[in-house]
Amino acid sequence: MFALDPEQRAWCAELRALARERLRPLAEAGGPGRVNRPLVAALGELGLLARVLPAHGRAPALDLCLLRESLARECTEAETALALQGLGAHPVARSGTREQRERWLPEVVRGRAVAAFALSEPEAGSDAAALALAAEPEGPAGASGASGASDTSVEAVEAVEAVEAGAAGGRWRLVGEKCWISNAPEADFYTVFARTTPGTRSRGVTAFLVPADRPGLSGAPLDMLSPHPIGSLTFDGVPVATEDVLGEVDGGFRVAMDTLNLFRPSVGAFAVGMAQAALDAALEHTARRTAFGGPLKDLQTVAHQVAEMATRVEAARLLVHAAATAYDAGAPDVPRRAAMAKLFATETAQYVVDAAVQLHGARALRRGHLLEHLYREVRAPRIYEGASEVQRAVIAKELYR
Repeated sequence: MFALDPEQRAWCAELRALARERLRPLAEAGGPGRVNRPLVAALGELGLLARVLPAHGRAPALDLCLLRESLARECTEAETALALQGLGAHPVARSGTREQRERWLPEVVRGRAVAAFALSEPEAGSDAAALALAAEPEGPAGASGASGASDTSVEAVEAVEAVEAGAAGGRWRLVGEKCWISNAPEADFYTVFARTTPGTRSRGVTAFLVPADRPGLSGAPLDMLSPHPIGSLTFDGVPVATEDVLGEVDGGFRVAMDTLNLFRPSVGAFAVGMAQAALDAALEHTARRTAFGGPLKDLQTVAHQVAEMATRVEAARLLVHAAATAYDAGAPDVPRRAAMAKLFATETAQYVVDAAVQLHGARALRRGHLLEHLYREVRAPRIYEGASEVQRAVIAKELYR
């Protein structure tokens, strides 16, 4: 994949126009660090969430990358809101039961339900296999006695009874914490990864679909540099049962990796979109800003800097497209390509945004300037969904395999 065809280029242009004209005003009306439900609803009304979560459950990775890059160039808040819906609901689309899919996916696609992907913990970020959130087995009714849930409302009692009555064999209580969870604590449901078999690392993790109103589940927002909503979750004996499992018991790590292999290249696409926006701003500024007797672009140091920025952006875009194409083709080297794309694109975006700020000078540091916004936004993708160091480890492991 070295070039987009005319239809793809036209779609990208249409997406940028939608982001600029329809989505950016909604994003600007929302508050930082909060789920912007009108924005999510607009993504649903425009049919964009349906592209992330198609009816057959498998979104084309290249479409997802084009979607995320195009939105990011005009409105990072819209891009992030869309990506978080996909990240939280993709395990349901791919591994959920018919009942789970029918209950939640139509609401997500229409922008009426907010999803979240709950993998990271205070002591298990980069080492995702070290999860400590425990899914403690529950014996016959009344044998556990340690629900920890203090909510005695009729709704809470009915929720517990529904879980216990509907469980076909397995019942657990979730005990522990999750941290750095996007859309928490405001999501309507969470894809939660918990340890069902102690001492087995990745082989003992199970994915659960946990509605936000389950008794014992609480959360708090975290005040972060990144403007999108991030929070922590506390599980105080949250009841789950077999009907809440996504995939298979002890097969949750596979569910997580399947999701991340799809979304890692598109995180790179998000980064490319931000880098392109910064490059566009730098080109415009250096073409019209005069200093030392002429426009900045006539200074060799500036021209060479812009050329380096543009070259890195194009290289990152090609890596992202190659990884997405490999995923769509079912190629065996997807983990390596996805890691390379995510690593190079996010590191490139950091470099390009920083260089654009330098070319603009102090004006780029004023609150509300595009580059000030991008400077805050661009840092997080080098950490989430696998930090740059984790991507290098994945690449090396795949090379030596």
